Amino acid sequence: MIYVRDVSLTINKHQILKNVSIEARSGEAVGLVGGNGSGKTMLMKCICGFNSMFTGEIEVLGDRIGKDAEFPKNTGFIIETPGFMLYLSGYENLKLLAGIRKKIGRDEMAAYMELTGLDIGDHKKVKKYSLGMRQRLGLAQALMEEPDILVLDEPFNGLDRQMAEKMRNVLNREKEKGKTILLASHNQKDIECICDRTYEIDGGRIIR
Repeated sequence: MIYVRDVSLTINKHQILKNVSIEARSGEAVGLVGGNGSGKTMLMKCICGFNSMFTGEIEVLGDRIGKDAEFPKNTGFIIETPGFMLYLSGYENLKLLAGIRKKIGRDEMAAYMELTGLDIGDHKKVKKYSLGMRQRLGLAQALMEEPDILVLDEPFNGLDRQMAEKMRNVLNREKEKGKTILLASHNQKDIECICDRTYEIDGGRIIR
């Protein structure tokens, strides 16, 4: 599902990624662990097509990113802090995103908002959301179209303990459906509860 082969990335003469190779197969949850600045987020950006300056090859669902496709198909993601239209409500944001592919309707959006502890009838603008609420809305948008692949960079940031536990269970159910999950988290419990195996990255290299 995800194949990364000898990927390197240099920005402003600084090498961010150094011959990185990883893979994640169907129905598998793979963890990326490493400290701040280790290269986890930049690797995920390359996989999702947000940075095409890399060398090597990234293949997602059979497409080579930057060659066959600019962005991976049928992939839900959270990279860093989810970005939304601040002067719209949570539902209005999801409705805009869902309008791109026209794959789901209001009922599906409502279900995933409820799953992440949000209310489709809440007209509060996203600019007034707490960090945790924005993160939950990010999870709702990543999940709502039932993608085959989830690429999640610190998806539980700002969530309280109860909601974080609930979302771990949600991701495990997604994995049971055959979804592929690539997860970066500083929380060892997230990795232990969700991931089948891990890659450790340090200084832009896979070290384990």
